[in-house]
Amino acid sequence: MRTGYRRKAASLAVLAALAGCSGTPSTRTSSPIPTGAASPSPEPTRSAARVNARSVRADELGVVPVLMYHQLLATPKGDYDQTPAQFRAELEQLYRSGYRTVTVADVAAGRIDLPAGASPMVLTFDDSTASQYGELPDGTVDPATAVGILLAVAKAHGDGHPVASFYVNAAPFRGKDGYLATLHALGMEIGEHTATHANLRQLDDTGVQRELVQGLAVITRQVPATDVTTMALPFGVLPRNAALAHRGSWRAHAYSFGAVLLVGADPAKSPYSIGFDALALPRIRSGRRTGDQAFTSTYWLPKLLKNRYVSDGDPDVISFPKAEAARLAPAFAAKARPY
Repeated sequence: MRTGYRRKAASLAVLAALAGCSGTPSTRTSSPIPTGAASPSPEPTRSAARVNARSVRADELGVVPVLMYHQLLATPKGDYDQTPAQFRAELEQLYRSGYRTVTVADVAAGRIDLPAGASPMVLTFDDSTASQYGELPDGTVDPATAVGILLAVAKAHGDGHPVASFYVNAAPFRGKDGYLATLHALGMEIGEHTATHANLRQLDDTGVQRELVQGLAVITRQVPATDVTTMALPFGVLPRNAALAHRGSWRAHAYSFGAVLLVGADPAKSPYSIGFDALALPRIRSGRRTGDQAFTSTYWLPKLLKNRYVSDGDPDVISFPKAEAARLAPAFAAKARPY
């Protein structure tokens, strides 16, 4: 049985309660994708997957947009800030174009499980700001926050289980206890962003490892059950000893990350393609800057329509046009299904 995006009943109850909705959200595999292709069965056969691959023009060697967000402000202050209206409009554009959400951990592990015809997008949020997640006095998600907007846009497009990756520092979301646990229950990924948002290049090896261990402790204290497998570099800057960004220890506490996120500025390669490097994962910047010279989402998203990753609906095989075969990483040859 496929399990990639099926949520436990408890998580579904949390989602419905926080969103202020009644009933149980639909599963991700039933989300309609605007390609005209029929929705896949929950467990498609491999022969069926090959048929679907051609009909939806699957290309699982295509690129994946990993989008970087910071604050949503009525009056943006920095280049990485957006207004809530800008964020909503960008999500609407992505959903209308057939994108559906996956986490950084999913991409790093090569675990992309989406309906046939859908394309993965990764929404990453740095710095755990109050504009990203908050709750109303009755305990429901604040609809003006990034999570509230994401839930509303996803629901309007038939996606009951949107996910995102949140990279947090000490005292996340202004120290609101329980917010990390709630996000985890919603299916969101919680990732490392150091304790103090330090520039790791300015620290010695001990300082780098201390920052990462203390940052990890912030998460595990609030969400003991979570497995923190990815980190985002503050300022996009690697430490002088680059290996310490993904593995190290301090005072007998170890850390090991399967993905390290940069700041920009290209789309990421497919995890199944030659040259994919989870320890140097690029992100597309979203913010108030627009235009070709900014290399933000407004520059990239229209360009991705020609060479983006398109799912075949079967997570157990990798489908792509035969003409793209040279891009497949040899490690995935056994799963390859060119057409």
